[in-house]
Amino acid sequence: MSSGAAAYRNQPDEGFDTASGLLNRLVLVAGASNDSGRAVATRLTDAGARVLAVGSDLRRLAETPAVSRYECDLASPRGVDSLASRIHAEHGPIDGVVHLVGGWRAGRADDDWAWLESRVVETFRNTSRAFFEDLKASPAGRLVMVSSTSVEAPTWSNANYVAAKSAAEAWARSAASGFAKEGTAASVILAVASLGHDGTPVGVLADRIVTLWDEPAAELNGARITP
Repeated sequence: MSSGAAAYRNQPDEGFDTASGLLNRLVLVAGASNDSGRAVATRLTDAGARVLAVGSDLRRLAETPAVSRYECDLASPRGVDSLASRIHAEHGPIDGVVHLVGGWRAGRADDDWAWLESRVVETFRNTSRAFFEDLKASPAGRLVMVSSTSVEAPTWSNANYVAAKSAAEAWARSAASGFAKEGTAASVILAVASLGHDGTPVGVLADRIVTLWDEPAAELNGARITP
């Protein structure tokens, strides 16, 4: 994180409750080029947030509403550190990370595990670690990851996927312990069976994410919620 980041905070309009709300909050959406990313970025923007859209292909981010768009390999620690430095230089510290990078592969094969670990675990670990101090210092910091209800009922046929999601959830809960003392930031897990027409609509997910800034951090921190 850039050395001057903690000295700057996004200032709300006069009379705005600095403990909650999205007005003028700076929120990074990771995985912003997929359907859920576009839906979340749209809802956040409509609620008054300033969205930073991050994806693996800048061209695919063109239709995502955002004040800035960034191409980054979030599985690369060095790449994420460079992204954080650039964001701090251009915008200052952020108030939220919404992690929507993922994917699904069944089974137990080594190649599938490596793919899932990179996308599900490493992208979340790198991004949350790079912006942790921002979120901790924010009067309304939120770290949000989307997990799976299958973590509650793991199967041998789905072992790689469930293990990766379980590891990411453990990281999210660890972040929650780091936020607990200040009481203004929250790490939240949203668990869905699936996203899309056969599961939780992306609009429903997006609406639930927006409400996280209207709820007390102390009540949300460490929570696992089914939208």
